[in-house]
Amino acid sequence: MKRRDFLKGAGAGAVAGAGLTMAPLAGAANLPRLRWRMVTSWPNSLDTIYGGAEDVAKYVSQLTGGRFRIRPYAGGELVGGLQVLDAVSADTVEMGHTASYYYIGKSPALAFDCTVPFGMTTRQQNAWQMQGGGNELLNKEVFSQFGIMSLPAGNTGVQMGGWFRKPVPDLKSLQGLKMRIPGFGGKVMAKLGVNVQTLAGAEIYPALERGVIDAAEFVGPYDDQKLGFYQVAKYYYAPSWWEPNAQLSVYINNKRWASLPRQYQDALRIACAAANWNMVAKYDAKNPPALKSLMSKGVKLEKFSNDIMTAAQKAAFEIYDGLNQTDPTWRKIYGEWLKFRNMEFAWAAADQLVYESFAFPQVPLKDL
Repeated sequence: MKRRDFLKGAGAGAVAGAGLTMAPLAGAANLPRLRWRMVTSWPNSLDTIYGGAEDVAKYVSQLTGGRFRIRPYAGGELVGGLQVLDAVSADTVEMGHTASYYYIGKSPALAFDCTVPFGMTTRQQNAWQMQGGGNELLNKEVFSQFGIMSLPAGNTGVQMGGWFRKPVPDLKSLQGLKMRIPGFGGKVMAKLGVNVQTLAGAEIYPALERGVIDAAEFVGPYDDQKLGFYQVAKYYYAPSWWEPNAQLSVYINNKRWASLPRQYQDALRIACAAANWNMVAKYDAKNPPALKSLMSKGVKLEKFSNDIMTAAQKAAFEIYDGLNQTDPTWRKIYGEWLKFRNMEFAWAAADQLVYESFAFPQVPLKDL
């Protein structure tokens, strides 16, 4: 059964929200008791991102009557925050919760499982993964190389463009800037003259505070406020053109997955789908009041200039076109992704954008 077909049925009620309590699946009481470990890339202080891993564990336990239990671990507890893929691939742990663009050094095509600059929004990414064949394509062509499978299990929505110690009013001002930015966003920024650094979430604040970096992107108002970035950088830019969505994923070792009873596989699929949508709802509810709070603390909200946006988009597609010529795995994914992305963009421009362009600007920031 294809995952998208399964989710039309058994998973349809699994996205109801944080208060959801799931009844055990049929036959679960007769299945073996299992205890798995799930390493993550997140500090446990972030109740949204780390909470996605906790949601997966909670829902699996409910669906199996407590017989299949998963314990999440914060980044650094068992393995480093950027070592989740290696740990699951090596079967050091059974599963992990992470962002696939952290590992583009292993295969650039991994970025499609999370986000790429000037890519799809959250709804569009979910449509591609769950109904457009994206998840099956990525597991077949990319994740199989590492002996793992991936399931969408969270999304931050469109992110903010990050924290800057000084203003960056134009393209020239990016030259020599030291910035924490992972994935293809980092590759694009490097082409624009930025000195790019990749740091796990828990490492960003001290690096910014000590001046090791001049700027950093992370997620958005709710998480960024928790990590205190506003205390050491006052200029908060939008939008994150490099993360118009940011899908987080559960990785499962293929051998471990194959060893699971079908009911436990079903439980994991339902749990990941529920966690995926629940995280989106959390961010949409929590980011507006968090932004209001940040602005009351003296944070200056800024927009990237048109010359930065134009140059970044040009650089991004130059990188994609180059990889399309040299990387066979990238080429297998990119054509399908681009076709779906362009179709979604055209549809959104025909309807959704028309509404948003009219309605959204009528509400000023003071109404947050």
